[in-house]
Amino acid sequence: MASPSTDPKSALDLTGKVAIITGSGKENGIGAGIALALARAGARVAVNYVSESTAARVPQVVAAIEAAAGEGSVVVVQADVSTPEGAEKLVEKTVEGFGVDHVDILVNNAAWGKGGPITACTPEELHKAFSTVVYGPIYLIKAAIPYMGRGGRIINIGTVASKLAIPMLPLYAASKAAMDTLTYSLAQELGRDGKGITVNTVAPGPILTDSMPPVPQVQALKEWLVARTRAEERVGTVEDVADAVLLLASEKSRWITGQYISVSGGITGN
Repeated sequence: MASPSTDPKSALDLTGKVAIITGSGKENGIGAGIALALARAGARVAVNYVSESTAARVPQVVAAIEAAAGEGSVVVVQADVSTPEGAEKLVEKTVEGFGVDHVDILVNNAAWGKGGPITACTPEELHKAFSTVVYGPIYLIKAAIPYMGRGGRIINIGTVASKLAIPMLPLYAASKAAMDTLTYSLAQELGRDGKGITVNTVAPGPILTDSMPPVPQVQALKEWLVARTRAEERVGTVEDVADAVLLLASEKSRWITGQYISVSGGITGN
């Protein structure tokens, strides 16, 4: 029997792979961290954003990726992935930008959520949350599957909030819980088609990004979650999440699919 590789870099090598990471235009965000980690491992990555307010931050993301992986390692696509047209544009511009006919890794990271009681949410807010977190991944998967060969990877970025009753985040948690169920269903649908495509959810706990502003209500939630963290007395980092995604994007994760993987230091452990 051949001995396993002892070189972790080669074990997680993504050379030749093309990855799309939605919601990756903010330099301190989870999406940008994932794009950087995959690029360092050899993948060519598509950075995606939608709002004009994010546009000024995208060059910092691109600069970090090119510094780590070289010129030609990244393309940028502004597209609203909550619409079928936006999802198709993102996939088409990615393959055109790299001059390839394949997409190997899809990371559904784009999200939207508003705090407050569910009874106070408007129809517009309800639609925006579910169109971004649930409809968007479905549109993207439909657009990407024709380009995805054997061993493709689909990684949905979830949240521990989908497993916890957090009063201030019911709408966000509900949309992410729907994404969790999508993961379970798609893992069987796509895994059984002969291509060996895997589908998993990576669920972060609290991470210091723009989504956790230093306001009293958010700080109280952070402290509540950190108190339930088993690994260390701290919040998570973007790198903690990106490393988990890197493993799932690699060939080493071939027998892992249909899983909700909490990357939270153990907040959701039994």
